[in-house]
Amino acid sequence: MTALRVVVVLGTRPEIIKLAGVIDGLGADAIVIHTGQHYDDELSQVFLDDLGLAPPAHRLELGGLSRAEQIGRGTAQLAGLLAQLRPSAVVVQGDTNSALAGALAANATGYPLVHVEAGLRSYDRAMPEEHNRVLVDHLSDLLAAPTSTAVANLAREGIAGDQVICCGNTVIEGVARQLPDPARRAALLAEYGLSPARFVLATLHRPENTDDPATLGRIFSELGSLPLPVVLPLHPRTAAAAEAAGIADLLDPLRVVAPMDGATFLGLAAEAAVLVSDSGGVQEEVTVLGRPLVVVRRSTERPEAFEHHATLVGPAGVAAAVNTYLADLACVHRDLESRPSPFGDGSASQKIVRQVKKLFP
Repeated sequence: MTALRVVVVLGTRPEIIKLAGVIDGLGADAIVIHTGQHYDDELSQVFLDDLGLAPPAHRLELGGLSRAEQIGRGTAQLAGLLAQLRPSAVVVQGDTNSALAGALAANATGYPLVHVEAGLRSYDRAMPEEHNRVLVDHLSDLLAAPTSTAVANLAREGIAGDQVICCGNTVIEGVARQLPDPARRAALLAEYGLSPARFVLATLHRPENTDDPATLGRIFSELGSLPLPVVLPLHPRTAAAAEAAGIADLLDPLRVVAPMDGATFLGLAAEAAVLVSDSGGVQEEVTVLGRPLVVVRRSTERPEAFEHHATLVGPAGVAAAVNTYLADLACVHRDLESRPSPFGDGSASQKIVRQVKKLFP
């Protein structure tokens, strides 16, 4: 009987966090390939270290390339590695360029493809990730959908049956794995000079917000007008965009800090009054932490978070949405902390690994 060999392709911070449990579950059967899409150690290596993951077996260098180059070169290089490794299956996660390159490479070389976090849809074709996730889903042999909404999205596109499992989102395990205990969170607050529930934690990195100077400047101004300190771990893309646009001075009212490791970010997020972000992962994380989130985006692929935990706004609506939460903050926190996450119970990785071993022995 041939030994199980599962190639896991990842390349960004969210993929590392969300695939850690799958990699652990596969154990010695996992062969990890890091594409280098996030090549800055603050956005990549630190997360591998914090999660206790072994160094990837193979590394590519796709960071800093255009989307087309990342997908094209990544597909070619990954296909070459797959031909050598001859895996039982290939696992990709989410909607990144790395995920699409891994999916195309698996398809080109004839190896079964597993898509973790399948079925998400924003129905916003201006979003590059929407194209990525749709293509990956339609190439996959096993689709691990996080919610019933994602399962229904797949069914509308003719993807159903035994190849789809509804397993929850591996982000639940990722948060549990990284969230500091109360004592460590208190130490983090002291380190950053913050008080519990008396600050806003913000992140910005999406091109729809960073690539237009007027949009980025408006978001900075909205954040700067808030009545609480705003902590902004500054993404390299956002920093470069602010400098290029000549609006770096709009950051002066904010507490700009370096990008954080996962545990630090989650520890502060759990103690924040409100979060402001354009991240997809943060939309999921706040449902575990019980904190309100203002999402600065045109659209979302995670509608489950918006039933209770999040509000979707444009750049000009940030301050108003935050202030609405602040007006009755204690009640908002109590309500959200009492609600279970819509993204599952923390067993997603186990279910995915079990199904991979069943289908691709």
